[in-house]
Amino acid sequence: MARLKHILLLFSALLLLSLSGMAQQAPIFTDHSNSFAHINPGYLGMSEGVNIMGIYRNQWAGFTDSEGNDITPETFLLTGDVPISLLGGGIGLSVMHDKIGFEKNINVGLGYSYHLDLGSSTLGIGVSGTLLNRTTDFSKYKPGIEDPILQGLGEESTMMFDFDAGLFWQLPESFFFGVSALNILETTSKALGQNNENSASYTTDRPFYAVAGYPFRFETLPAFAFVPSVCVMSNIASTQLNVNAKVIYNNVFSLGANYRPQESVSLMAGLIIKDIYVGYAYDINMMGFGVPGSHELSVGYCFKLDLDRTPRDYRNVRYL
Repeated sequence: MARLKHILLLFSALLLLSLSGMAQQAPIFTDHSNSFAHINPGYLGMSEGVNIMGIYRNQWAGFTDSEGNDITPETFLLTGDVPISLLGGGIGLSVMHDKIGFEKNINVGLGYSYHLDLGSSTLGIGVSGTLLNRTTDFSKYKPGIEDPILQGLGEESTMMFDFDAGLFWQLPESFFFGVSALNILETTSKALGQNNENSASYTTDRPFYAVAGYPFRFETLPAFAFVPSVCVMSNIASTQLNVNAKVIYNNVFSLGANYRPQESVSLMAGLIIKDIYVGYAYDINMMGFGVPGSHELSVGYCFKLDLDRTPRDYRNVRYL
């Protein structure tokens, strides 16, 4: 009961963090547990196996601008992480391609997490370096008022370096909690175009994340688990909240729902067959304005390793 009180207090604190505003800055996924290896380097290697996850998100499918251009935000994320006992933790690689409107971002990150054994739990302390290639076709922007900054700009591209940091605390088959910050340096690129005094430049986004979840199991229904979780993403100026809950049957089937305040309600489903995970989520738009729904497809593979350490029989929290 005491542990449950602490969990409820933590969930309440995360909910309060979300009250500062509602906006999307960096990509955020409906089934957010599938993206832990990207948003929090402290998570890398925590599942004691080789984990590969691919996510494709098509947000507001078929959305176009006034001239008929397809400006649907599309994101593809591929992550892989593995524990390395000689390093006392785990390493991971992530590649993300994100397109929104006339802007494209390719992000490649390589990270390491040191695993601190806390007895019944583990704390992952992680850092990662990232390379970001950002490309924008400024010639396709049609501002209502002439903007001198856009004059003479066509398709502009640049490369930037930044780094991420995170903590991920996990109790096997129980509570997990993580906090992280991406693009800590907020790197600014060189000026775009030939006129350095009157031109645009790129700056990396610095989102902060907090995630938490707890699987509830019932003695009368041992085959079922109820897993509520929350993900808060904020850049201080604005904040976005994802609250979801899943019902899992025999660690094979899952059905759930997600709520994103003032934006969408989502339905989620998942299936695990021989360590291969397939998941799908559909967001039902609540904003109006004729904005269509969003699709999200996840495919993952988890290969358990026979590690020389105290055995812990638990599933990857990414699949809960």
